Amino acid sequence: MKKFIFTALTLGGLASLNAQTATLNVRLKPIQTLVVNTAQKTVNLDYNTKQDYADGVTSQNADHLTVYSTGGFQVKVKSGNSALQNGSKSIQANTIQVKASAGTNPVNGAQYSPFSALGAETTLVTSATGGVDRTISVDYKGASQNTYLDNYVAGQNVSVYTVELTYTITPQ
Repeated sequence: MKKFIFTALTLGGLASLNAQTATLNVRLKPIQTLVVNTAQKTVNLDYNTKQDYADGVTSQNADHLTVYSTGGFQVKVKSGNSALQNGSKSIQANTIQVKASAGTNPVNGAQYSPFSALGAETTLVTSATGGVDRTISVDYKGASQNTYLDNYVAGQNVSVYTVELTYTITPQ
């Protein structure tokens, strides 16, 4: 019986000598997406009244942007040109201001910019943490004090000045 126990212990010991190890890695790659609300791909600042030209107009776009980020991030915006164009006439992009704020599914702990002039790249949102499908509202504010008074083009039903905006998300 002693031989049997000794043999069993010896075989058990040999089995443990043949144990192998493996390394498990959890590899997290950075993922960031930024989507402009499809219903708000075109934003209009409509000057319809004398008061609009005097006071300026604002377009409020709730949940304008949706962010997915695996870590901290910044959202920035810049205009494609320094001016909005209508044929040979133009309006300076820096006469339009943009401001970000928390959407209905806000970014936890984010910092939002106050109104900033369009033109050069502007940081709208800064967050030290990521999030899934977090929303950002964006307001666009056109100039006041009759700034655009002489920009109506005779013969056009509505004079439309256009510039492309580019939103980017970068890791923080």
